[in-house]
Amino acid sequence: MSGVLGIYIHIPFCKSKCDYCDFYSLAGQEELMNRYQKALLTHMKAFAPLLKGRAVDTIYFGGGTPSYYGQKRLREILALLQQKLSVSRQAEITVECNPDSVDWRSMARLRRAGVNRISLGMQSADPGQLRCIHRIHTPRQVEQAVADVRKAHIQNLSLDLIYGLPDQTMESWIDTLKAAIALEPEHLSCYGLKVEANTPLAYKVDHGLALPDSDCQADLYLKAVELLQRAGYRQYEISNFAKTGMESRHNLKYWMGREYIGFGPGAHSYFDGCRYSYQRDLLAYIAGVETGSPPIDESQPISRTEQAREYLLLRLRTQRGIEEWEYRRKFGLNFEPISRRLEFFERHRWAEQSGHRWHLTPEGFLLSNTLILELLDVQDGTFHERTTWHDFIRPTPFDPT
Repeated sequence: MSGVLGIYIHIPFCKSKCDYCDFYSLAGQEELMNRYQKALLTHMKAFAPLLKGRAVDTIYFGGGTPSYYGQKRLREILALLQQKLSVSRQAEITVECNPDSVDWRSMARLRRAGVNRISLGMQSADPGQLRCIHRIHTPRQVEQAVADVRKAHIQNLSLDLIYGLPDQTMESWIDTLKAAIALEPEHLSCYGLKVEANTPLAYKVDHGLALPDSDCQADLYLKAVELLQRAGYRQYEISNFAKTGMESRHNLKYWMGREYIGFGPGAHSYFDGCRYSYQRDLLAYIAGVETGSPPIDESQPISRTEQAREYLLLRLRTQRGIEEWEYRRKFGLNFEPISRRLEFFERHRWAEQSGHRWHLTPEGFLLSNTLILELLDVQDGTFHERTTWHDFIRPTPFDPT
């Protein structure tokens, strides 16, 4: 077995749970951190022999709040991975952080351990919007966290922003974008607020909290594309923008259909022709590792037909897009019906062709769920022409965890 893959480690602990969050994370469970650390290390040691001969070129700590988990535990995990696996010297190693749990000494220790990329949850530059979604940091803490990251000599910084927040106007969104640009990150992620079932945000919306409607969200999204492009950030995926050469190498694995291994409750993997995930249950995960059988939630072998579907589903999220002969060579399928539908999209300015590659435009990204589902139906031979285009489906971030 040979090739390269990514490693994802899920840290399911938070100081405080945000109102909109549907990721598997827990607040007030700090007493389980040491037990979880032991389980993670045990799981990784047991899995390492299966990865013999594979080079690891990305490692990503997501959550939850990995920075709240503590730099000492993160360094211990990295040391084990570097000992047991063939981690490339040029590997991209990312840690997600919240501004309230960043200090330059911890960042410097992580950098010395190999961390070279920080993803910071800024979300908004408006204190009122942060409070409304139960974010516990302040805009000033964002500025200090960025200063601490730079003081630690970490040269690859990403900021997360959210549009569609309560009371968010075009003016306040522009202010947030300008504040983020002024911090000079190498990468920015802009996500539309999604109301997930059974979250505090869903409860508030059910009881009268007003959010910007879909038309407003579309305007906010297109304004972000415009301002970030003007500031030198190239859009390379629906929600992601980067300076030249600073795209997230780990997340590109998801969108390009490359292999990755996940550890932790709720973590997903794509490995050896199979997609699988672990149950979103911290205690069950710990107990499963202790007994030698981490609990699998879902497991699905990926057939050639499914690979062809994923090619369309994932790559059309990116500016790289898809290409006829790449598709024909990989899957042996006829591209002509897909090409005809893409030409229809092109006439509506939802897609365009650059060289031999097709990709969606920013306006097409706004309709990406609908457009990609149509192409999947075309591929399956089940497509029927629409008579209306009233459905507006805003872009949503791909959820690897």
